[in-house]
Amino acid sequence: MTDLRELQDRLGYGFGNVALLRLALTHPSVAREEGVHLQHNQRLEFLGDAVLQLALTRELYEKFPDVAEGPLTKARARMVNRRALAEQGRRLELGRDLILSRGEELNGGRQRPSTLADAFEALVGAIFLDGGFDLAREFVLRQFHPVFGELEVIPNLDNPKGELQELLQARSVEAPRYVLASVSGPDHDREFECVVKHGGVELGRGRGKSKKDAESQAARAALQALRQPAAGTSLASD
Repeated sequence: MTDLRELQDRLGYGFGNVALLRLALTHPSVAREEGVHLQHNQRLEFLGDAVLQLALTRELYEKFPDVAEGPLTKARARMVNRRALAEQGRRLELGRDLILSRGEELNGGRQRPSTLADAFEALVGAIFLDGGFDLAREFVLRQFHPVFGELEVIPNLDNPKGELQELLQARSVEAPRYVLASVSGPDHDREFECVVKHGGVELGRGRGKSKKDAESQAARAALQALRQPAAGTSLASD
């Protein structure tokens, strides 16, 4: 195991209870490989997710007193999707210090986006238990500052493609893929049809006078389908 003092220097936070930091770095594969009951980071990940959400929610709430709940929710979702959290873990080089099973190590677990995202959330949970909410909040805002600046502006949210990507990447690191299905009509009046897929599954289709417009309409159709109760249940179970 590498010297965790180096990791604490990178984090800008010194643990009073270093065992919490080690637990945050312990991948569930260790327990599975050993075949015994060993603690791993999933419970800390659960806790860290809540702390992260609260820290960012409070920041948005205080900075934007005149912005409605819907845009605030969407802005927060952009910060905590799986890809964004994996990037946080990568930037902190958490992969160097992860405690993995041999099989997970051989399969590239140190740089797997989902593993890095989970470890980052677990780390936030560990800091919360070690130092309390104020220090955890300070850590969260410090990590997100390079990406989101001072959060002076709520991003433009009239963006169905971006909204679909955020919705999907809250559950998966895989981005939606847009495919041009057909082009019809004369040269001066073309109509484009695009399909949006995720995980090989078609989510929606759209038509427009340009490829960009068709992709936007496909994203709108996908959002509408995914927000139906039955579709939402299916997505959550993936």
